[in-house]
Amino acid sequence: MKTRRSFIKTVGTGATLSSVVLSSTTAFAFQMLSEVDKRKIRIGIIGAENSHAIGFGKMFNTDKKFPGVEVKYIWGETDEFAKNAAEKGNIPNIVKDPIEMLGKIDALIVDHRHAKYHLEAAIPFIKEGIPTFIDKPFCYRVSEGKEFLAMAKKYGTPVTSYSSIAHSKKTYDIKKQIGSMGKINQVVRYGPVEMDSKYGGIFFYGVHLLQPLMKIFGEDIERVRVTRNEQKGSASLVFRSGLYATLVFKNISSGWETFVETEDGLVELKSRVDEPDPGINYVEMVDMFRTGKEPRSHKSILSCVAVLEALEKSVASEQWEEVVI
Repeated sequence: MKTRRSFIKTVGTGATLSSVVLSSTTAFAFQMLSEVDKRKIRIGIIGAENSHAIGFGKMFNTDKKFPGVEVKYIWGETDEFAKNAAEKGNIPNIVKDPIEMLGKIDALIVDHRHAKYHLEAAIPFIKEGIPTFIDKPFCYRVSEGKEFLAMAKKYGTPVTSYSSIAHSKKTYDIKKQIGSMGKINQVVRYGPVEMDSKYGGIFFYGVHLLQPLMKIFGEDIERVRVTRNEQKGSASLVFRSGLYATLVFKNISSGWETFVETEDGLVELKSRVDEPDPGINYVEMVDMFRTGKEPRSHKSILSCVAVLEALEKSVASEQWEEVVI
């Protein structure tokens, strides 16, 4: 474990690597980068109820999108979940207890359906310096997230979490388009949300609806209000900048669409680029595993959770709720 943590701290961090480049020859710096790039990474996954675990297995083990990176171990919520993910994802080892993976993996993916299980599962690995990707949403309560991220910082362990829809070339391209569209009065975004989902209500799919919105328009959401009629509903969001956004919750169709009101009328935001294979969400996750560089700030991670928590409160109250972080 000391070797892993030592490597991350001395080679992985951007600041340290920069100092290597500045204090050594360019050839040496590129050699160091090359060595980091070639390191084999053994991944363990906690959580097999999602289809994501199978997807990770296929990407790393079957399709070998990242040579040298392999999912070696998986733990499932049930034996059946674990066996299914292992077989379909070509994952060689099933563990009965996630702790069995300690000392055998170089990186961890935590992927429960309900966010309330994410952080506790990761704590033993954070304390051992194992770089960790936590599937969205990062956690279920901001207070727990703050404590966890403070712990990760204390142990020098890189951690990240994000929606694959938000962390994509397509979303970045839409953000670029916004810069040349002039004044935007309000935003309407559509996407699937199950307000009463047993996997955390609005947290479960709401993160895919919310996080791209925050990536494009900013994270300064001050207050929210949900209005519902049985399973049909919508949410109003007020940004500190004055921007007003409406989220419309789909419940009989899938997909996400975003419209903005400008001086030229209502415009649908569509990406002009194709998503690469593998996507940047996976590329930056693997880069963090190899170098220790976190692709997203801790503040950004918590901002999204804070808005989701406010939305959850408003689902119950149907009143305006402040975003508290």
